[in-house]
Amino acid sequence: MTFNSIQYFLFLPVVYLAFYFANDRFRWVILLAASFLFYAALKAPYLLGVLLLVATATYAFGNWLDRAGTPRAKHRLLLAGIVFNVLILGVMKYLPSRVFVAIGVSFYVFQAISYLIDIYLEVAKPERHFGYFLLYLSFFPKLLQGPIERAGNLLPQLKRPYVFDYDNVRAGMLIFAWGLFKKVVVADRLGVFVDAVYNDCYRYTGLPLLIATYLYAFQVYFDFSAYTDMALGTARIFNIRLTQNFNSPYLAISIADFWRRWHISFSRWILDYIFRPLQMSWRDRGALGTALALIITFLVSGIWHGAAWGFVIWGLLHGCYLAASVYYRPFKKRIHNWLGVGRSRWLRVWQVWITFNLVCFAWIFFRANSFSDAIYVVTRLLTYFRKIPSVMFNRVFLNEDVVFYLSSGGFLLVIAGLLVMALSGYVLSACNKAGMDEYIFERPAVIRWVFYVWVTMAIIVFGFIADSSFIYYRF
Repeated sequence: MTFNSIQYFLFLPVVYLAFYFANDRFRWVILLAASFLFYAALKAPYLLGVLLLVATATYAFGNWLDRAGTPRAKHRLLLAGIVFNVLILGVMKYLPSRVFVAIGVSFYVFQAISYLIDIYLEVAKPERHFGYFLLYLSFFPKLLQGPIERAGNLLPQLKRPYVFDYDNVRAGMLIFAWGLFKKVVVADRLGVFVDAVYNDCYRYTGLPLLIATYLYAFQVYFDFSAYTDMALGTARIFNIRLTQNFNSPYLAISIADFWRRWHISFSRWILDYIFRPLQMSWRDRGALGTALALIITFLVSGIWHGAAWGFVIWGLLHGCYLAASVYYRPFKKRIHNWLGVGRSRWLRVWQVWITFNLVCFAWIFFRANSFSDAIYVVTRLLTYFRKIPSVMFNRVFLNEDVVFYLSSGGFLLVIAGLLVMALSGYVLSACNKAGMDEYIFERPAVIRWVFYVWVTMAIIVFGFIADSSFIYYRF
């Protein structure tokens, strides 16, 4: 059962009605039961066992940390709790035979580790109620792909008495619908083009590989941000606000800015719990220490995504990008002034374009089916720019889904809509608005309803309404 499945469209209203009519004392039980049912729908019973194991151990370590009498004892308990969770994650994700499917494990294990570190640093107090703690780890909207929530943000909301809020329900439905649109109309449709090339990359050179690489950048963004929107929308219906995970990442002016905008809860996690401790340990080494800390942090990020060379190179590339920026930063203004672009309005456009292309280059290693495939794409990406081979025409542009999509005008509808929403996203980012829902609700009624009808019709006519998985389920 995924967010874009018919089963979920039936599941969510039933859960909400049960939650709405329940007494406040039992609402957490409704959400916990729904979370377990949602996870059980994956038909891998051991996943529930792993979740209970992680939750029970982390709950115990959290309480032991709070009662530890000496700093040394606290440090040992923290280390034991982290090692336990990392071992669970390692067994689930990196067994050579890939015996287990580990959907969601990475996200709640990271959440468990942050919980223990926050208690150790006395940023948060341990949760004494095991039921609420278990719900904090397993709350179904964010269970499979995050956001990675901190205890101080989510736990108080789970305990708050529920009061029906029409604006929250309306906003939740709008955010969920927008996420569904991004997934089934945009991401899944782009996947038709991308998969046709990347799953048979040796048949192509030059332009087809370049187009597929750029399209994958948008596919992975719309797919992942769609999940986040649908998670945020679901939670909002229950008066719970999850962490916003994306903020127009392809408008970033640097790789550091990109990671402030992309998978925000994850990037904050690795910066708070990996980069900063390393940076503090190596602060005497100055810029070299900071650069090494960044490389190691993002190397860990690549390994977290999977035990494959493509993910390792992807993480290493981002680490090297950021390490290079450490040495470039002191000279940046001087170089801009020397080139006469310090006050140019085109400087930002150039920075966005360079950043986007650096990110797309790294995506090649992330998307390719193997390291050898990635090397082939990189070495053929800018070669043989001639007439598009007939094989691409046959396998890609004559694909029956693509033919319907193009001939029916769906492609133009989506592109037009994306341009409008990209402009809106830019305005939202520039004006520091709270979110798309508030932006839409501030528009006149006619514009709101045109938007509602447009999204609904696009989903019905052009969407892949099926139980198709999200790209980040595999992580």
